[in-house]
Amino acid sequence: MGNVKTSRAGKRAAQAPAAIDPSAGLLGAVPFACAMFDAGGVLIAGNARYREEFGALPEHASRDALLALLQGDSGDSEGPREVLAPHSGRWYALHWGRAEHAAAPVEVLTAVDISERIETLDSHKNRQEKLLFTSRLMSVGEMAATLAHELNQPLAAIMNYLNGSLRLVEQAGGPVQVERALQAARTQAEHAAAVISRVREFVRAREPRRDAHELSRIADTVLELLRLEAERLQLRIDLGLPANLAPVFADRVMIEQVLLNLVKNAIEAMREIPAARRELRIDARMNLDDQVEVRVSDRGAGLSPAEQDQLFSPFFTTKTDGLGIGLAICRSIIEYHEGRLFFEPREGGGSVFGFTLPRYEART
Repeated sequence: MGNVKTSRAGKRAAQAPAAIDPSAGLLGAVPFACAMFDAGGVLIAGNARYREEFGALPEHASRDALLALLQGDSGDSEGPREVLAPHSGRWYALHWGRAEHAAAPVEVLTAVDISERIETLDSHKNRQEKLLFTSRLMSVGEMAATLAHELNQPLAAIMNYLNGSLRLVEQAGGPVQVERALQAARTQAEHAAAVISRVREFVRAREPRRDAHELSRIADTVLELLRLEAERLQLRIDLGLPANLAPVFADRVMIEQVLLNLVKNAIEAMREIPAARRELRIDARMNLDDQVEVRVSDRGAGLSPAEQDQLFSPFFTTKTDGLGIGLAICRSIIEYHEGRLFFEPREGGGSVFGFTLPRYEART
């Protein structure tokens, strides 16, 4: 009988359940990826979600290696961090905590998938930017329509006076210098009329005439319009346009107007500095986004941080007699062309205003 009792006791011992690791049940109850690492950073346990989302990575079993992959470093494991997992393209909020397991300190990682939230925020941001762009476009459009209407009649009168004066000079055999000056004035008036015509088309939401254009020709036209002003101020203008620069996909008159505005602003910024320092430079290059980038640099006094913050706001101006709509119109035109208008301080003093335009080849 004693032997029988002994065998029954052994049988009951054999049937007793094995000891359960409390950490396994705890991690399994967490609804997102969760893992536990020992003091040396070695994985102790991870729930099914953790294995599903990170188990394919060789780094998943090492805290430092996983952090280096997700965060780009292995030193900062404190506090929540939003990271992009390169292997899956998913966004996670990483949270670290400290606990004890088997009387030893451990670190607990939770990785909450926030991809949907990030996508929603991006979508909301894009909608906001489109609404702001539409709002700016409407405001600038109203201003431009008013200005175009008000300028059309006096401009037509100026053209008539110039044409009449040219006829009188030709009939009287007047001085050649006077005839050249009148012809130059008529050229500028014709350019102004073309600008107003394009602005009115732009405001009426008609498609501008975008085609392939060489920036060198656009720059030549603008500089010819401002040549007399530059000579009067003894201002040096340098052109840095590569001969092999790709043609841009743009409306020529609109981009001429943008460049003209930026160059005129640069000239204005250098009126009060000594003539020897009056240097204006126009550069162009292909940027990293495969767009043509144009930069207009001056040696003026530059802009304060407060002025830089408001630079592209409608009606903000640093000129005593300015309206503050030039840069706002320029930005709308450049954004319509799927580019961007930007500012940065110039090294050594002065300012750089620039804009980007798509290549023609990229749109064909």
